[in-house]
Amino acid sequence: MARFAKLPASFYRLAWSNLAAQSAEQLAAAAAPIVTVLALGGDVGATGLVQAAQTLPFVLFAIPAGLLTDRLPRRTIMACAEALRVLSLIAICALVASQLLTWPLLALLALIGACGTVAYSVAAPALVPALVDRAALAHANSRVELARTVAFTAGPAVGGTLIGASGALPAFASAAGLSLIAVFLLGGIGEPPRPARARRHALQEIAEGARFVFQHPLLRPVFVTQFIFNTAFFMLLAVFVPHAVRSLGLSASGIGMVLGTYGVGMVIGALLAGQVMRLFAFGVVIGIGPLSGLAGAIAMAMTASISSPLLAALGFFLLGSGPILWVISTTTLRQTVTPPTLLGRVSAINIMAYGARPLGAGLGALIGAWYGADVCLIVAAVGFVAQAAIIFASPVVKLAQQPAATPG
Repeated sequence: MARFAKLPASFYRLAWSNLAAQSAEQLAAAAAPIVTVLALGGDVGATGLVQAAQTLPFVLFAIPAGLLTDRLPRRTIMACAEALRVLSLIAICALVASQLLTWPLLALLALIGACGTVAYSVAAPALVPALVDRAALAHANSRVELARTVAFTAGPAVGGTLIGASGALPAFASAAGLSLIAVFLLGGIGEPPRPARARRHALQEIAEGARFVFQHPLLRPVFVTQFIFNTAFFMLLAVFVPHAVRSLGLSASGIGMVLGTYGVGMVIGALLAGQVMRLFAFGVVIGIGPLSGLAGAIAMAMTASISSPLLAALGFFLLGSGPILWVISTTTLRQTVTPPTLLGRVSAINIMAYGARPLGAGLGALIGAWYGADVCLIVAAVGFVAQAAIIFASPVVKLAQQPAATPG
C-alpha cells in the first residue's frame, strides 16, 4: 500500500524545502496584516489591500509560471522563485530598520514576493510525479502537505509572538532566512530529464491546459469549488485581524495563537490522511474538506454575536483540518488524470483558483469598510454553503477509488 512505499531522497529534500518555503511564506503573511494594523496604523481597508497584494500574483503570474514549468527544469524554476522572495523580504527588513516602511510599500513588496510563491507552488506538484511512483503519490502528497501544515501552525504563532516581543524586523528577517534554506535544499534534488518536445506558440499551449481542465468532468467542479472556497476564506481573513482586536479583544500574540489553530487543524488532518483514505472511498474523502470548511465558517460567523476567541479558534481549526484532506486527495486526482506533459499548465490552472484570494480579500475590505466585519463574516459563510453544494452535485464525490493514471 502507499503508506509503505519507499520515497526517494530527492523527494525528501523537496519536502524539507517545501517546509522552509511555506514557513517563510506563512510567517511573512501572518506578520503583514498585524504590522499594518498595530505598527502602521492601517484600518480594515488597508489590511484587505495588503492581503490582496499578497494574493494578486496568483491571478497574474500562475499561467506564465505553468508554461515555464512545462518547458524548463522545475527545480530551477523553484530555486529562482524562492530567491525572488528572499529579495523582497530583505527589502522589507531594510525599510523597517530605517523606519521608512508604510503599508503601501509593504503591499508592493508583498506582491513581488508572492510572485515567487506562485512559481514555487506551480512547479512543486508537477515535480512530485517525476520523483515518486504513481502508487506512492497519495503518500508523497500527504508528506508534502504535512510539511506545509507545520508551516501553517508555526507561522502565525511565531509571527505574532515575534512582533509582540521585538517588532516587525525579527519576523521578516526570519522569513528571509527560511527562504534561503529552501533554495539550498533544492540544489540537491536530482530531477529526471524530460523528453524534448516541439514548442508551439505560448497561447496555444496555455489554451491546451485550460481546455483540459475545464472540459474534464472531474477537474472542472474541483476548480470551481476551490475558487469559491478561496474567495470566501479570504473574505473572512481580510477582516479577522481588526475584528479580533476590536471585537474579541486579542493582542498580537493572541491573534497569532488563534490563527495558529488553523495550522494545528491542518497538521492533525494531514497526519490522519492515510487512515482516512483507507477507511473511506476516494470521493468521500474529497467531500470532507468542503463540509468541514462550511462548519468552520459558521463558527466564525457566530463570533459576530458571541465574542469568544475559543469559538474563533474552533472555526480556524475546522477550516484547516478538513480542507487539508481536500488538498491531498485533489492533488493526487490531478496528478493521476493529467498527462505528464500538461502537469505544469494544469497545476497553474489549479493555482489560478487561488486567484480568488485577492477577490475575496478585496470584497472583504469593501464589505468590512462599508458594513462592518460582522456582516462580512456572515457573507463569507454563505460562500462556504455554495462551495459545498457544488462539489456534492458533481461526480467527484462518487469516486470509489483513485482513478487510473493517464499516459502522456
